[in-house]
Amino acid sequence: MTHEARAEPTVQPLGEPLAPWAVRPETSRGRLHAEPAGDPRSPFQRDRDRIIHTGAFRRLQYKTQVFVFHEGDYFRTRLTHSIEVAQIARAIARRLRLDEDLAEALALAHDLGHPPFGHAGEEALDGQMRPYGGFDHNAQSLKVVTLLEARYAAFDGLNLCWETLEGLAKHNGPVRRPATYVAEYDARHPLDLTSHASAEAQVAALADDIAYNNHDLDDGIRARFFTLEEAAALPLIGDAYQEARANHPTAARERLTTETVRRVINAMVQDVVRETARRIAAIAPRSADDIRAAPEPVVAFSAPMQEANLLIRDFLFHRMYRHWRVNRAMQKSKRASQMVFQLLHGGPQMLPDEWRERAGEPGSPQAARVVCDYIAGMTDRYALEEHRRLTDPNIPG
Repeated sequence: MTHEARAEPTVQPLGEPLAPWAVRPETSRGRLHAEPAGDPRSPFQRDRDRIIHTGAFRRLQYKTQVFVFHEGDYFRTRLTHSIEVAQIARAIARRLRLDEDLAEALALAHDLGHPPFGHAGEEALDGQMRPYGGFDHNAQSLKVVTLLEARYAAFDGLNLCWETLEGLAKHNGPVRRPATYVAEYDARHPLDLTSHASAEAQVAALADDIAYNNHDLDDGIRARFFTLEEAAALPLIGDAYQEARANHPTAARERLTTETVRRVINAMVQDVVRETARRIAAIAPRSADDIRAAPEPVVAFSAPMQEANLLIRDFLFHRMYRHWRVNRAMQKSKRASQMVFQLLHGGPQMLPDEWRERAGEPGSPQAARVVCDYIAGMTDRYALEEHRRLTDPNIPG
């Protein structure tokens, strides 16, 4: 194994200097494959830029967040969600004097492994892959950036920094029972799976929660699954709604909705900053490794905010994610994913050339893994088209 730690020159960050417990670009553990020095960007800026230029990132534009792409142009997709997560992550990282570029890179990459049709697509692939180790979109994100993206002549994947890969693998906490691919990759490039991730990775994970709940509230109201007043029955949302109405008594309902959601996001961000500062003061870390060795995450909501966030999540679960319209779309999408997998796993000769060459024998574990990677990389639109091509004799193959 080779590394290029400390080989890449860095630019001085603007504003306040990084906190002692931030990940520092100049002390990065480097990349699996050494690369020439001389790029004026920091290592984490380079990682962010590589992620943005991937095909996997572009395809997020047509991958479901909650609504399948043909439900309407105004609802969020995996791409717009990832951009919103990155904005929140940068805002929190700046307040905490962490490396913003690393937090942003992780936010932009966290859903690269999501299959089409959101969680319904993930459930479909996990069910089909259960005899072969299952499917997990977080593990798939790591696979995308370390293997599946074929953009460089010298190596597979993007050759991202160790800190970026670590954050992708364990941004939700220590990994005691890694998914199959995570364990395989860790065996040749150890990512210290049993410790916490960096503060930057923890910021990206919490920014995901903040963006997910708040923007699903916005989309749910837009889809008329529930009203703003119904959502305002929840304590945190109610406070933001009353404040928005008091400050803008003549505002149109759509503007009141966005004003309310904006205030809820701001309240959550402020809470994360305060609670994280409190936890950092309690353990007095002197390095990023002290954050990794801490007994609990340092980036977190306070207990009252965590309870409020769970109430929002529960509300969305019952009023939006289990709405009959969403259920219908997800069941149809799930069956389409299952059928495409079964047809291609049993008949890998129907795969495009570059995939067929790697698939091996029909029905084999190797064929299952290749078909799973093939489907996971599809957009909603392409998956529906592939389903039609495989099942409708009137459509050319």
